[in-house]
Amino acid sequence: MKALLPLLIAISTTTLVATSDDNCPRPTTRSTAKHGSPFYCNRLALTPEVRKRHFEELGPKLRTLRSNVRELKDGYEFEFPGDAATYQLLSEWAIQERLCCPFFNITLKMESEGGSLWLRLTGRPGTKEFIKVDGAAWITQ
Repeated sequence: MKALLPLLIAISTTTLVATSDDNCPRPTTRSTAKHGSPFYCNRLALTPEVRKRHFEELGPKLRTLRSNVRELKDGYEFEFPGDAATYQLLSEWAIQERLCCPFFNITLKMESEGGSLWLRLTGRPGTKEFIKVDGAAWITQ
């Protein structure tokens, strides 16, 4: 039983994550203990095609659609139009961003009655400062 314990722990912490290249779920392990990944964007976490789309297409397009920025104590919140096309762009961007910047807490919120979409980027201490430096183009109005 002692020899099976690491295997049981590994199995119990496995989740499925869809990859953007073929949308096929792949198992990945998630630590049950809190740990802090470093504050840097790991662009190599994305394939070259996805990286190009993320940084050269999705990011710039979303920044043009952004209508408001709210500063939070632990990050920022960005307002977007509440249409389906913008939601699809935001969802794709968020999935990719989670891979290259795993320290972010990423929340997508849809307001009622066809209101705005909100992208919230928060995290542990240091996250807001990271956004100010690495994501300066996102917070400038």
